[in-house]
Amino acid sequence: MAVHEHPQRSPGFYLPFRRMRTASSGTASSGTAAPAHVGTPGAQAYAFASLRLLTGFVFLWAFLDKTFGLGYATPSGRSWLDGGSPTKGFLGSVAAGPMRSTFHSWAGAAWADWLFMLGLLGIGVALLAGVALRLAAAAGTLMMALMWMAEWPPAKHLADGSASMSANPFADYHLVYAVALIALAAASAGDALGLGRIWARLPLVRRSRWLR
Repeated sequence: MAVHEHPQRSPGFYLPFRRMRTASSGTASSGTAAPAHVGTPGAQAYAFASLRLLTGFVFLWAFLDKTFGLGYATPSGRSWLDGGSPTKGFLGSVAAGPMRSTFHSWAGAAWADWLFMLGLLGIGVALLAGVALRLAAAAGTLMMALMWMAEWPPAKHLADGSASMSANPFADYHLVYAVALIALAAASAGDALGLGRIWARLPLVRRSRWLR
């Protein structure tokens, strides 16, 4: 996926209304003053940053709830640390779609639990910090695609013949999350209210732009 590169500026967090100083006194004397918004993140940057932080919280909270059983989606006593499986309930209940039997075979497998949980943790931390957004977008899109396949919105009926109650044959929230992740990476959404600029200046990231 293509990422729009921005001119490098000093690392750190950027706050609204921070203005660039003129490079020299000659700038003012020439009669051409720099616009007040030059060098400052605009509304678009902060909108993407807000989306990034909220999406990151969704992924990280899912990891924490499933790990510790915080009583929301995962009841206390059935957490991953208590011996519960983060994937068994969801994948074991798949009742439609061409991958139904495959998902049933994956349900509760140790490798599936670890990959799922590490994915939630990695994507959540990357989004909240504003780093490695391309990796987060790739991993998150794959995860959302598999979950979309598991729920299989095109189905009007489940395997037992009952109504699936699907509200839309294609566009559900998994696809919305996937597109949001791709948009965040493409917009370099970690540059505002995140560590994206510092991350981009690391030697390893400079050499391997796919880490950006």
